[in-house]
Amino acid sequence: MNIEEIRNYCLSKDFVTESLPFGDDALVFKVAGKMFLLANLDGPLRISIKASPDEVIERQEKYSEAIPAYHMNKQHWVSVVVEQVADLNRLRNWIDRSYELVLLSLPKKQQQALKGI
Repeated sequence: MNIEEIRNYCLSKDFVTESLPFGDDALVFKVAGKMFLLANLDGPLRISIKASPDEVIERQEKYSEAIPAYHMNKQHWVSVVVEQVADLNRLRNWIDRSYELVLLSLPKKQQQALKGI
């Protein structure tokens, strides 16, 4: 996957916005104002995504492309060296999980508003 494919994938999800709040080398995707993916645009493409603490440990132990997230809470975030990913479906699932975790962290009232209830 390249950055445009990741960008299109993220933007295809409901309520997602993109911005460059940390400068031109870090593209951020948010759902309802909360970050779920940060893409490092300087050097080899890396993304940082949310995961449960158990998922962070499992990914880092099992997959060489999963590394501690730079400048993020390493308990809840993991970075992925995109060019080392062999299974693009797994990467999409990880992005989906990050998006889902952020949605689930929103107050119930906000979740209902987003669902149009």
